[in-house]
Amino acid sequence: MKLSAPIYRLKRQAKILSRTKSLRLHEALDQIANKEGFASWSLLSANAAWISPAKRLIADFNSGELVLLGARPGHGKTQLSLEIAVEAMTAGYRAVFFSLEYSKVDIHNLFGRIGRDLADYRDRFEYDTSDSICAEHIIGRLSKAPEGTVVIVDYLQLLDQDRTKPELKEQIRVLKLFAKDRQIVMVFISQIDRSFDLSNRSCPNLDDVRLPNPVDLSLFSKSCFLNNGEIHVSWP
Repeated sequence: MKLSAPIYRLKRQAKILSRTKSLRLHEALDQIANKEGFASWSLLSANAAWISPAKRLIADFNSGELVLLGARPGHGKTQLSLEIAVEAMTAGYRAVFFSLEYSKVDIHNLFGRIGRDLADYRDRFEYDTSDSICAEHIIGRLSKAPEGTVVIVDYLQLLDQDRTKPELKEQIRVLKLFAKDRQIVMVFISQIDRSFDLSNRSCPNLDDVRLPNPVDLSLFSKSCFLNNGEIHVSWP
């Protein structure tokens, strides 16, 4: 049975229902499950468990938006970004991976880690590991990108490492306008400040994004944060 919304959004609806109707959270969750055609939330969760996180995320993407994908090192943000690219390509769209971090060999190996063969996607997947990656470079490479293309940028904080490039906040503003004009989705992998490791929170949030240079984070329509297998998604 297909859900009316991704499960994380249904959880948010339940939390809102719990507050507005003074219900216990488990009662609100069950009410949401009932509306989706399930006798309880546990049955709904079991039904949705097979859906991959990448598939859940990409189902909620809209053409023309920027998405922030952040995590501390080793928590799977690059792997998830490539799984998102695979889901896009499986759905018939193109995907482009810009990386200032990984080499061509690394990208082939990363596909192997998610159980995929890059050769199977050569007609839909492009990657760029140039040292000159910045907003201008990205726009030039994507000038003919078809609507719905999913673009991964690895990673946000390196776009203005070359002092001759525009400030990071200006590059993101320009890329936002470009994404909207071309009707593509741009996913930016982001570093998370190491201070998060000392916090008691289960997942990072926008306050934990490492910003050596200022960026207007409101330019990102959605943000997704990973930590120890948990995925937290937020939107305006």
